[in-house]
Amino acid sequence: MESETPVKPTLWKQSSLAPEKDHIPLEFVDLELDGEFEDGDVIDIDPGLKLMYLANEGDLDGIKELLDSGTDVNFRDIDHRTALHVAACQGYSDVAELLIANGAVIDLRDRWGSTPLGDAIHYKNHDVIRLLEKHGAKHLTAPMHVENAREVPEYEIDATELDFTDSVEITKGTYRIASWRGTQVAVKTFWEGIADDDKVEAFRDELALLQKIRHPNVVQFLGAVTQSSPMMIVTEYLPKGDLHEYLIKKGALKPATALRYAMDIARGMNYLHENKPEAIIHLDLEPSNILMDDSGHLKVADFGVSKLLKVANRVKEDKPLICQDASCRYLAPEVFNNEEYDTKVDVFSFALILQEMIEGCKPFNSKQDHEVPKSYAQKERPPFRAPSKFYAHELKDLIEECWSEKPANRPTFKQIIPRLQAIYNSFGHRKRWKVRPFECFQNSDWTKDGSTSNRSSQYTGRI
Repeated sequence: MESETPVKPTLWKQSSLAPEKDHIPLEFVDLELDGEFEDGDVIDIDPGLKLMYLANEGDLDGIKELLDSGTDVNFRDIDHRTALHVAACQGYSDVAELLIANGAVIDLRDRWGSTPLGDAIHYKNHDVIRLLEKHGAKHLTAPMHVENAREVPEYEIDATELDFTDSVEITKGTYRIASWRGTQVAVKTFWEGIADDDKVEAFRDELALLQKIRHPNVVQFLGAVTQSSPMMIVTEYLPKGDLHEYLIKKGALKPATALRYAMDIARGMNYLHENKPEAIIHLDLEPSNILMDDSGHLKVADFGVSKLLKVANRVKEDKPLICQDASCRYLAPEVFNNEEYDTKVDVFSFALILQEMIEGCKPFNSKQDHEVPKSYAQKERPPFRAPSKFYAHELKDLIEECWSEKPANRPTFKQIIPRLQAIYNSFGHRKRWKVRPFECFQNSDWTKDGSTSNRSSQYTGRI
């Protein structure tokens, strides 16, 4: 495998879990070349990319020279692939052995979740398979894999049918767009540390929840990949985006619009809370987890930290939830205080979202995320800064009941829906309630009960 004789670059084999596509020559891969191929060598390339090229060519001497010069043996390209992935695809056991001897990590996963061993198995490179297994490489058998084909779940989707070409992240980066049988879908992929017991359990829990859900105001579950790794959850894709993005663009909404959206959210949440025999607590209800469909209606989404609640029971976390688990800005105080809680935590979050749609800015806009739960725990609530007519017909009273300090005093969504409908009808039948959005001011005084001084002269909107 010497590089003395000029050779044409061999085909650049794809990740075993990448979407099906023709193999392409390495020179057509975006290597950001500053030079050209000369005498079978490449000049002026990033050392990490050159390492991958030399691994693709099986150039042991060139690889050793690069590694001796300090090039990172675990360099990862834009697809998170390493030189060891490349050697595994090409079947170069001597290259793989050299890389491992110089510190190559055995089980690094690329963007699609494939490890070098997975690639070697896919391309039937048995020498590389044996070498990687000798050094402790783990097989990519999914934790939920079943041996009997009859036991494969009805919802199972073949991972090869999911095309991630031109895929982009959506909804806080937890999902990616993919194409499935000609339709765009949202895919949540579990590709890092999938063997971790906690993550596998979280996957099972979310999957169990989604299978129970069928409602127009809740995102539709389409299926899952459980028989291969990485495991995935597939749901409908809503191209209109989420409520958080919409509010950033639109600002304060007209009360009638805010109420229509609130009824969509309330109906979806009531369906979850009325689930039998166990209610479903969302626990992360906030604008970026509320999606908009093509007709302008809202759907509740993302059940990654949700809980099943047996009727008349309450839940207490084994350890406090952290901001990465749920959005602190919308988190009920009993959860923040690590106390027992029930479905009323979602009602608290709902009140904040409804007020945000009217005000046009997120709760306690001037505070950092981690500071906000402390304010709730100290009985502070976001101020009502909009003119009082924006909160006519008992809308303000409803919001205050929903974020009550005592969960028992908060209404259920079953009680909230008719009240929202009555308020909406009152707004809809009186033209004088038509309003223009107003600006959201970050600085404002507030009291512990959420009241503020009358500042209506500050608003740019007109009644």
